[in-house]
Amino acid sequence: MRSSPHRPRTLRGLCGALLTALATVAALMTAAPAARADTTLCEQYGTTVIQGRYVVQNNRWGTGATQCVTATDTGFRITQADGSVPTNGAPKSYPSVFNGCHYTTCSPGTSLPARISGITSAPSSISYGYVDGAVYNASYDIWLDPTPRTDGVNRTEIMIWFNRVGPIQPIGSQVGTATVGGRTWQVWTGSNGSNDVISFVAPSAITSWSFDVMDFVRQTVSRGMAQNDWYLTSVQAGFEPWQNGTGLTVNSFSSTVVTGTPGGPGGPGGPGEPAAGCRVTYATNVWTGGFTADVTITNTGPSPVEPWRLAFTLPAGQRITQAWNATVSPSSGTVTANALAHNGTIAPGGSRTFGFQGTYSGTFAQPTGSALNGTACA
Repeated sequence: MRSSPHRPRTLRGLCGALLTALATVAALMTAAPAARADTTLCEQYGTTVIQGRYVVQNNRWGTGATQCVTATDTGFRITQADGSVPTNGAPKSYPSVFNGCHYTTCSPGTSLPARISGITSAPSSISYGYVDGAVYNASYDIWLDPTPRTDGVNRTEIMIWFNRVGPIQPIGSQVGTATVGGRTWQVWTGSNGSNDVISFVAPSAITSWSFDVMDFVRQTVSRGMAQNDWYLTSVQAGFEPWQNGTGLTVNSFSSTVVTGTPGGPGGPGGPGEPAAGCRVTYATNVWTGGFTADVTITNTGPSPVEPWRLAFTLPAGQRITQAWNATVSPSSGTVTANALAHNGTIAPGGSRTFGFQGTYSGTFAQPTGSALNGTACA
């Protein structure tokens, strides 16, 4: 290696070099801001939002052992999966990422629930990362109900098994095969005691796929396990582990629901669908480090909104500590307020008010980006 001659630097030269280096670092920091730090959830039903539109949930119910998932910018990975359960029974958990509403938690700005007859397509894509040394399935779940419910258990669950490892099988029994989305699947049907289940099982592992959720919904309707006037309430992608599961990953997930033409069956303005227009106002009371906000939603469209869901983004440093006349989650970032049973409808020209209390740091500011059932509000 050829060497170059060395010579001593003057103080002026050293200062100039230091300023040049600092300027270079500043330029790099401006050009490439640090990515959002991953969020780890170890709480039994802990949730967080990714991409401002999907919810990652830990969702552990079948064991008291610790399970942790780490939400990334595009999906999640299981980082701890202690405990095991018998392989002839239910799994120990279903960590997943979802679009829609699941047990009172709705993803920000979602258009779900939506009437099946009004959905023209529901394109989705999923990429999985698998591991050895575990017993699990990789399952994409689709939930249907006769009502546009945003809590509790839905009537029918569609499961798409992208992969299964170990001596496990779907609920019920195999009733045949079917070609859906251009692929051949084993079809199983049964009940878990709370809801009906239809499972489409891939004969070999699928690591990634882009497809239309409605192909599976229509197949389920054709088999009499749902009706066209029912509602699609959520779509979810994750894993059901029985033993271990550390390292299983949803690399990426996307979900979109395309509804029919305005005024048509199930189109915008129908029950559970986006309103044609809305207006949101915030009345706040602020003190040092804390505040309350009364939020009024006005339906400026021609049709009722039922049930209503308002998504909005809290400024950095704000956190909600309690709410009234709505359930609001998560407590910071992009949040969603969901109607209660007694105030779930907003008539044309009508309004609903809910409120919340919170804390803040720095300079107080009002929320931004309000959207009613997926429609941006003035």
